[in-house]
Amino acid sequence: MNTDTTQHPAYIRQAWLVILLGLVYGAALAGVQVGLGPRIEENKRQETYGVIPRLVPGADAKHIEPITLEAVGGKTRRVYRAADSNGELRGWVIPASGLGFADRIDLLIGLDSHAERITGMYVLDQKETPGLGNLIVDERFRDQFVKKSVFEPIDVVKTDPKPGSNQIRAVTGATISSDSVASIINKAVEQLRKPILEQQKAVPITDPEKRGASPAAK
Repeated sequence: MNTDTTQHPAYIRQAWLVILLGLVYGAALAGVQVGLGPRIEENKRQETYGVIPRLVPGADAKHIEPITLEAVGGKTRRVYRAADSNGELRGWVIPASGLGFADRIDLLIGLDSHAERITGMYVLDQKETPGLGNLIVDERFRDQFVKKSVFEPIDVVKTDPKPGSNQIRAVTGATISSDSVASIINKAVEQLRKPILEQQKAVPITDPEKRGASPAAK
């Protein structure tokens, strides 16, 4: 009797079982995502409004306004206009995302009122390697971006950055994750700085009664 012939049907049954289980688990995960997706997005929205006053010095939580802009390249993007309690513009916050080492990284990038320097950076979501890449959430890493110019790309180095440069030091053992964060920031600023300035010129913040209050404050 040919052993290969007798074993062949068993292999087929096992293969179909693996495929079937994969489909079942995939459908279950998709169902969970559909069910929890809106809640996750709402949590991110609330977290965003809570973080913005920390990313833009002087900004008031009640004077944060979401604005939809057409980024360079034609894609529609949302940014946040941040004003103080008197309605005076203090800066902008750009949500941005891109691929890290393990998965997608979501950031919030604070800019000053003239969109010339970074005022803060916050990691809204990440799934990088625990103990290595996920250290991009640490304040020591994030604070390196504060006051960096937007007129030249941020560069990631493995040693101490040169004084006055646009360099930041990578997280030890997580250069790819660090590079990903810098690339996400560089791309977002490149695509949105000009639309932000055009929007600011067209509709400046001067009177808080004329601007919408933060949805999170309502």
